[in-house]
Amino acid sequence: MTARFTAISFIASETPEAQAALAKLADRYGNADPATADVVVALGGDGLMLQVLHRFLGTGKPIYGMNRGSVGFLMNEFRERGLTKKLEAARRSVVHPLAMHALDQGGNAVEAKAINEVSLLRRSYQAAKLRISVDGQVRLDELVADGVLLATPAGSTAYNLSANGPILPLDAPLLALTPISAFRPRRWRGALLPEHAKVMIEVLEAEKRPVSAVADHTQIENVVSVSIAIDRSIDLVMLHDPGHSLDERILREQFGY
Repeated sequence: MTARFTAISFIASETPEAQAALAKLADRYGNADPATADVVVALGGDGLMLQVLHRFLGTGKPIYGMNRGSVGFLMNEFRERGLTKKLEAARRSVVHPLAMHALDQGGNAVEAKAINEVSLLRRSYQAAKLRISVDGQVRLDELVADGVLLATPAGSTAYNLSANGPILPLDAPLLALTPISAFRPRRWRGALLPEHAKVMIEVLEAEKRPVSAVADHTQIENVVSVSIAIDRSIDLVMLHDPGHSLDERILREQFGY
């Protein structure tokens, strides 16, 4: 049987551990040009994995992460030997990013993609005031909070979980809308939305209560409105070892302490 992955490209974070792993792996397996490689192996933590996924957004190129960082929820265990066999045995996880369209106070429109979440965050000592619409219908007239975020299943265990949002199975056709330190309404804990939902968040009193919008690593200051929807035209392919898929990790996370 012909191997699926004959040309491997390695991309590492700047940490000494990741750089040492890069040198050893490149010496053992070679280091192909990322543009022509069959697979990209990311060496670092979840932050690097997100950067690599964004770098190859829209290419469909599979990404296999190995943990050489401080956080590795998206990563596989690091092993120097047997990498080719591990790649051949790996399971595919396909996720789709969120597309964010933000408008700032100057009338400038900015677009960005988010693999984990899009969040709106207050930028002053005053809480943000936000109006939330889903599919063109206002669902929350006024949310007073530090902010709000919309997370994908892949991102539900990141910032969303820290904000007491729900963990979503990777194949769940859902998005998690989660408030951040909500002041009013006090009992609103967020909502689960169908993945095809289109969410519009308007900033009320934008000049008095400035808000920034963040799509993974992209931040836009002084936004007045943000629309968010899944972009199903883009496939992001992650590879995980059997028994350590994202589905399995999400299940373990829900039963862990």
